[in-house]
Amino acid sequence: MIKASIYGASGYAGGEILRLLLSHPKVVVAQATSRQFANEPISLIHPNLRKKTALNFSHPDDLKKCDILFVALPNGKSMYLMSKLKKLAEKIIDLGADFRLHKQSAFEHWYGYKHENPKLLSDFIYGIAELHREKIKKSACVACAGCEATVSILALYPLVKHNIIEEKIIIDAKMSSSQAGLKPSLSSHHPERAGVVRSYMPTGHRHTAEIIQELSPFNKNLDVAISATALDMVRGLLVTIHAIPKQEVTEKDIWKAYRNEYQNEPFIRIVKERQGIYRYPEPKILQGTNFCDIGFEKDKITNRLVIIAAIDNLVKGTAGQAVQAMNLMFGFPETMGLEFTGLHPI
Repeated sequence: MIKASIYGASGYAGGEILRLLLSHPKVVVAQATSRQFANEPISLIHPNLRKKTALNFSHPDDLKKCDILFVALPNGKSMYLMSKLKKLAEKIIDLGADFRLHKQSAFEHWYGYKHENPKLLSDFIYGIAELHREKIKKSACVACAGCEATVSILALYPLVKHNIIEEKIIIDAKMSSSQAGLKPSLSSHHPERAGVVRSYMPTGHRHTAEIIQELSPFNKNLDVAISATALDMVRGLLVTIHAIPKQEVTEKDIWKAYRNEYQNEPFIRIVKERQGIYRYPEPKILQGTNFCDIGFEKDKITNRLVIIAAIDNLVKGTAGQAVQAMNLMFGFPETMGLEFTGLHPI
């Protein structure tokens, strides 16, 4: 058994990590911190965990040493604390954006403020197991990918690696409200959010940097553009990606690329059915699961390749990805604690 703690456990990501770890057969949750709710029961904030744990939130200043520490803080916070936190745990997984990008200049360009701990950027392995499994196994520090970056990278990786598509890629991302985090704002206020299909970032989405970072080793000339739209759903993320297939590329070539990379991946499913209402990926049926569903359609008229991919942003896009990395770091079966298959109907 290993001892795990969560720094910043009162948010949505922290709550999801707790949900997964409390059912993990090889993990004991030692502490879950919150400044605002210190000494209050965890179930006060995460009511789904009633009778699952008797833990109270700990104050961050009372955090003790553990085997692995999950850091679930808003972007821009963990960089100030990481040098101290690394002394408390032999392994760390950061769920925020502070250590995802390898280059300080890239971080500061896309996030618009100075990185306060650039010396540690090289310590962190990017947390997508399907791309970096062997490095994660040997690493002491993992930075989880952004949720939109996760689903886009997984959808595109086989196509870019096998030289299936041209460099210009357009990603249309449909986002749920939980991606904005727990802190309320005008845009998350119910009368403003309910029923919307709101284009809130048609250009300049910062997860572009992660996609380029992870896929550029296979093609340094990628031109990636993201448009993000907020929908009236709490969980889930769907990307519709438009790309141009290389000349002479057939549907068989596309299938082969995906099979070569993902046929043995436990959490990747290629979804392309001939009938039924779930012929392509649908985030609704992925709620609570660690799956990434990927489908595609080749447009014979316009020579366009449309890739559709879906995840639960809080699981495969955040906490489930972190538990998957933890399993690799400690030599546990990669799927341990992540076996939930989802619900239908839901």
